[in-house]
Amino acid sequence: MTSMYWEKVMFEGCEAWRGRSSMLELTLIPSLGSKVVSLKDAAAGREWLSRTTLPLGNAGYASSFAEADGSGWDEMFPTVDACRLRQSPWAGIELPDHGEVWSLAWECGLRDDRLHCEVEGRRLPYRLEKTYSFTEEGRLRIDYIAHNLGAEPLPFLWAAHPLFQVEAGMEIIVPARLERIAVSYSHNRRLGDKGTLLPWPRPLPNVSLNIAEAADAETAEKFYFDGTLPEGRASLYDPASGEMLTMTFPKEQVPYLAVWANYGGYLNQYHVALEPATGFLDDASAAWDEGETSVIPGYGRYEWYLELEFENKQSQ
Repeated sequence: MTSMYWEKVMFEGCEAWRGRSSMLELTLIPSLGSKVVSLKDAAAGREWLSRTTLPLGNAGYASSFAEADGSGWDEMFPTVDACRLRQSPWAGIELPDHGEVWSLAWECGLRDDRLHCEVEGRRLPYRLEKTYSFTEEGRLRIDYIAHNLGAEPLPFLWAAHPLFQVEAGMEIIVPARLERIAVSYSHNRRLGDKGTLLPWPRPLPNVSLNIAEAADAETAEKFYFDGTLPEGRASLYDPASGEMLTMTFPKEQVPYLAVWANYGGYLNQYHVALEPATGFLDDASAAWDEGETSVIPGYGRYEWYLELEFENKQSQ
């Protein structure tokens, strides 16, 4: 007999859903882009998602992500960077910063003891669905389906955007065969311009990208691992406590992985995001030109999943 359940709650004045097992707890706000505002290791009592002092919320549809609360876990779809599509029949359509769905209200409700959430696009004909379930006491699964509601093939770039709490010295762990990164953004150009290729994990002397820097380091970088992944897995490990968070996903449907590491260099915030992605280097239109994004066939669907679990290496 398990203790897994879902309930409606109020969270800082917002209607929310809370899911809980004996080992894991999350809280999600449908009206704020189905943002996950809390993700806890229930056994250890650790909150893994970062929270700024800003009130929860955003400046409305198609607003800048920088104007939002800088907290929690959002969905980036159908782009990450704002862009103008160049491909027919979508040429000329402008997609907003960090996509559409993070700043839209979602419909959420229970289906067979699972939390189902969905939203429809404004500027492109799609419906994005995700369903949260506890497949085990210590494992959370999110199943995604992107539906193309039109007849023409539809390009998209999805990326998870969980802003995790970090402390200096925590480790970013990725598959061993990943040896090179491509820069998407680097504060003060520490790592160079967008598209610069550098070795992982030490791109420069005295820079180890796999180790979290201090909150006052005043650095911020977004980078992708170059090329498609050998394995769909990424972890964040705290050697001080032995606690580790691991994300797994299907590399065939989610072939790319990005890291956003902000150690005070961007808006004076402190967090790390592990970002499985269906496209490369954030711009959906450019990625489509390069054959580095996913495409939903006309009236078709694209499916993937993301699983998350906690463990403590010191207790094993």
